[in-house]
Amino acid sequence: MEAPGLDRHLSSPASPGEDVLKNLSLEPIQLCERDGNKSQDSGIAEMEELPVPHNIKISNITCDSFKILWDMDSKSKERITHYFIDLNKKENKNSNKFKHKDVPTKLVAKAVPLPMTVRGHWFLSPRTEYTVAVQTASKQVDGDYMVSEWSEIIEFCTADYSKVHLTQLLEKAEVISGRMLKFSVFYRNQHKEYFDYMREHHGNALQPSVKDNSGSHGSPISGKLEGIFFSCNTEFNTGKPPQDSPYGRYRFEIAAEKLFNPNTNLYFGDFYCMYTAYHYVILVMAPTGSLGDEFCKQRLPQLNLQDNKFLTCTEEDGVMVYHHAQDVILEVIHTDPVDLSLGTVAEITGHQLMSLSTADAKKDPSCKTCNISVGR
Repeated sequence: MEAPGLDRHLSSPASPGEDVLKNLSLEPIQLCERDGNKSQDSGIAEMEELPVPHNIKISNITCDSFKILWDMDSKSKERITHYFIDLNKKENKNSNKFKHKDVPTKLVAKAVPLPMTVRGHWFLSPRTEYTVAVQTASKQVDGDYMVSEWSEIIEFCTADYSKVHLTQLLEKAEVISGRMLKFSVFYRNQHKEYFDYMREHHGNALQPSVKDNSGSHGSPISGKLEGIFFSCNTEFNTGKPPQDSPYGRYRFEIAAEKLFNPNTNLYFGDFYCMYTAYHYVILVMAPTGSLGDEFCKQRLPQLNLQDNKFLTCTEEDGVMVYHHAQDVILEVIHTDPVDLSLGTVAEITGHQLMSLSTADAKKDPSCKTCNISVGR
């Protein structure tokens, strides 16, 4: 018998044939492992006549939903009243169990024409590998179930955040961005050996590299977009870049107009924090028509260069003027190589504050300021 209060919908029917899944209360029910043995629980029994799902297909995968479809033999098909779906993260070593403690990954659906949509941010995370198996069941008049054997186990991986999800992050970031401060240069700190290597092996040009996995787990740019990280934040009292940096004692500075101008497209990439009061916004600058621009155009919300809450480029009296948000730390990715001759490299006078590094930083999943309801 299903306990009251556990009927939260995972999705609304989008079309005939799709089902609405709900959490399954397992108080009176305990299923055996997928080995075909009889259950020891008197509330449920194996029934060989019920068809076993096979040829399972997963489609329409998003960061927090998917569609599932399978084939079944026609015998006793009319007796099926429910489907049991066993969904587990791939690394879970006990994925073959159907126990009360694993309720969040065990789902039940009424038997309706397939496919059905499984949606639920409280048990599906973006960019995560899962295993799934299906069992058919027949609910008896006394509330007990007769069940088939489990299907084969298949694997799939959920998707990245879509533009819709990133727009939700963008809107949350706008709330805390603060007023805009004027700046004039982008800068990048590294060790002296880094700049020497770029001069010697890459023709005096900084080269894009694949972005690390820092920030939101569902960000579509992590591990995929190639670019060069720059900063533009300034000290409130001086209007200049800070003298401290977590990334190295040597700094490349370049005039803002060299990287950010009307021939550049600007995109919102991420919003996150690292268990601190500081919040970070990742923006992407891509020269119009470049490979980076095409990548971002398909995946990221585009920002108006002159009118957004984070980074602007406007013309005043024939001169380009630049502003950045005061209350978030901007991490700006430029997607093309940058010639060192366009700027200067010099040693900073401050300290190398390693504790402030965001390299491969994990996002705080509990922060209400920078999380949305589709995973972290």
